[in-house]
Amino acid sequence: MIGASPQKAPIQARKKKGFFKTLWEQKQLMLMSVPMLLYVFLFNYFPMWGWIAAFEKYNPKLGPFKSKWVGFDNFKWLFNRADFLESIRNTLAMSLINLVFGTLAAILLAILLNEVRTRAFKRTVQTVTYLPHFLSMVIVVGMAQNIFASTGTVNNLLLKTGLIDTPIFWLGEKKLFWGLVGVINIWKEVGWNSIIYISTMTSIDPTLYEAASIDGAGRFRRILHVTLPGIKSTFVVLLIMNIGHLMEAGFEIQYLMGNSQVLEYSQTIDVFVLKYGISSNEYGIATAAGMFKSIVAIILLFSANFIAKKLDEDTLI
Repeated sequence: MIGASPQKAPIQARKKKGFFKTLWEQKQLMLMSVPMLLYVFLFNYFPMWGWIAAFEKYNPKLGPFKSKWVGFDNFKWLFNRADFLESIRNTLAMSLINLVFGTLAAILLAILLNEVRTRAFKRTVQTVTYLPHFLSMVIVVGMAQNIFASTGTVNNLLLKTGLIDTPIFWLGEKKLFWGLVGVINIWKEVGWNSIIYISTMTSIDPTLYEAASIDGAGRFRRILHVTLPGIKSTFVVLLIMNIGHLMEAGFEIQYLMGNSQVLEYSQTIDVFVLKYGISSNEYGIATAAGMFKSIVAIILLFSANFIAKKLDEDTLI
């Protein structure tokens, strides 16, 4: 018929490839991943059989299959201990401090470096902020103990400026411990954590900044409406990964800086496991504490991923 529009041919849906067919087509990549898969299996999954000790009165001489089975008694013992509950509180508190302030510091540093136009100055700042990441925590704690000592740099500075009349006992005041750990961790890792944000910012289309400038946006508005939305997906993925590590506040810094005066606020789950697993030979209790930490971390990871998916954000899984 004259004037009738030509009928379009129906578009056939493309058939999805089967899993094994895709695997075979990418066999070179699969072979390259075998060493890493073996590493992960041997050092992350295979040792999980040792969780059986969490349900036993474990005796190293008898082994896991002959030790006395006690069921959930080790877990009941843990949750009736005030020091274990304190270690959960301390772990979560220090992890949240590191997560919130560490992330904010890394994003702020990345934004500031992204705005710098002098390449030599930018590289110098990047190098200086990256270097602490490669220092041993033993060295970092030693430096912190000297700086925050009663006659250290911080107290001397505060005394000379008249902000305090007597030196503050930073290392022996338990309510200051979480803040000290947060400051030390941020100083050590802020440069390293900012790397991925800097690389994401460099991939933002420059025409977006040009369009914003033409519309009259100043530097602050360009950061607010171009830079921050540009790193949103990276931020969400890193946040999900970091939430999965909320039960890992660290071990070295708490163990090295901890003492009897701040034990109530310094002992984390990892320090608790060392205390009972190595010092007291209570292997079943230590395994139960470690198992609890791992299960909570898995729940947090999947919960954060589920919430991000519901909010239509980029997800890890």
